[in-house]
Amino acid sequence: MHFQNRAVPIVLAAVLIDTIGFGIVMPVFPTLITRLGHVGIDEATRIAGYMLVAFAVAQFFAGPVLGNLSDRFGRRPVLIASMLAFGADYALMAWAPTLAWLFLGRAIAGVAGAVYGPASSVIADVTPPEKRSAAFGYVSAAFGIGFIIGPALGGVIAGLDPRAPFIAAAVLALGNAVVMLIAMPESLAPEHRRAFRWRDAHIIGAFKPLFESRTALPLLAVCFAWQVAHMVYPATWAFWATIRFQWGPAAIGLSLAWVGVVMALVQGFVVGPVIGQVGERRALMIGLACGAGGFFAFSFVTAGWQAYAVMILAALSGFVGPAANGLLSRLAGPERQGALQGGLGSLGSVAAILSPFAMTQALAAGVEHGFPGAAFLLAASFALLALGIVVWRVLDRGPEQPSVVAEA
Repeated sequence: MHFQNRAVPIVLAAVLIDTIGFGIVMPVFPTLITRLGHVGIDEATRIAGYMLVAFAVAQFFAGPVLGNLSDRFGRRPVLIASMLAFGADYALMAWAPTLAWLFLGRAIAGVAGAVYGPASSVIADVTPPEKRSAAFGYVSAAFGIGFIIGPALGGVIAGLDPRAPFIAAAVLALGNAVVMLIAMPESLAPEHRRAFRWRDAHIIGAFKPLFESRTALPLLAVCFAWQVAHMVYPATWAFWATIRFQWGPAAIGLSLAWVGVVMALVQGFVVGPVIGQVGERRALMIGLACGAGGFFAFSFVTAGWQAYAVMILAALSGFVGPAANGLLSRLAGPERQGALQGGLGSLGSVAAILSPFAMTQALAAGVEHGFPGAAFLLAASFALLALGIVVWRVLDRGPEQPSVVAEA
C-alpha cells in the first residue's frame, strides 16, 4: 500500500501501538476487579460497566475540546499529548491499590482518549473525499491488527502478574509519543486552521455545520445506535466468556486476537474494494446486517468453537465505521474535520455512558435467569434499529456523486 503523505503510516502505527496497549489490559480486568473489590464475577461485571461509564463521561466532555484544539493547533501536538497522558495513566493503573484508583485511571484515559479522532482527521486532511471511506478502513485495520497482538500478549503477560500488562501498555504509549515527536509531520495546513472557541467545543457545536443536510441527522442517529450496540464487546466480552465458557485470561486474550485477525483482514482487504463497488450506503447496510446477525448468534452459542465461527460474520460489521465516517466527512469542510471527529467521539461517549450500564446489567440479569446471551440480544436490537434508519432515511452518495451539502 502506498501513502502520498508520510503522516498517514505514522498515524496508523500510532493507532496500532495504542490498540496493542489497550488490548493488553483487557484480559486481566475480571481478575483485577475481583481481587481489588473482593467480589464475585457477577458483581465485577457490574463494576466494569461503571468504569466504562466513567471513561465515557470524561471523553464526552473532552472529545470536542480536543477536536477543536486539533483544528486550531494541528493534529500532531494533540496526538503526542494524548499518548503521553495514556502512558502516565497506564502506569497509574499498574500501581492502583484500590478500585477507586482504577476508576480515576479510567477517567484520565477518557480525557486523553483522542487518538482515533485526530488520527481520522489526519486521514481526512490528506485524502480526497471520494477515497476517504477506504482510507478510514486502514485506521480500523490498524485497530484490528492491534487486537491480534494486544490481547494475546496480555493473556501471556498476565501469567506473570495481573498488573504486568498495564506496565507494558505504559511503555508502549510513551514510546509511541517519542516516535511521533521525532518523525510525524503536521497534516493540517495553516490556511485551514481556525480559532478555538469554547462555545463550539461541545457536541452540538461539532455537528452544527452539518445540520443543513437532510442526511446528517439520520447518519448521526445510525452512528449512535450502532455504537450502543457495538459497546457490548468491550463492556461484556471478558465477563461473558468467563461465565459462558469458563475461559481464563489466556483464552480470552486468544479469542480477542482472533477477532483482531478477522477484523484486520476485512478492513485491510475487503472494505475499500466493496465500498468502491457498491457505494457507501449499501456497504453500511451490509455491515449493519452482519453486525446484527453476529450479535444474535452470540446470544445462543453454547461452545467456544461456535463463538470463533460467529466472529467471522461479526467482522463484516467493519463496513459500518468507514462508510458512515466517509459519508459524514464530506459534509464538513477541511477546517472542521477535527471538530467532526471530536464530535463523533463525543457521540460515541454518550453511547458509552448508556451502553455499558445497560449491557452489563443485561448480562448480569440474564445470568441470574439462566440466559447469559441477554446482552447480545439487546445489542442486536440496536443494530437492527440502525439498519432500519439507513433503509428509511439515509441517501446514497457514492464516490462519484457530489456532496450532500452542495445539494441541500
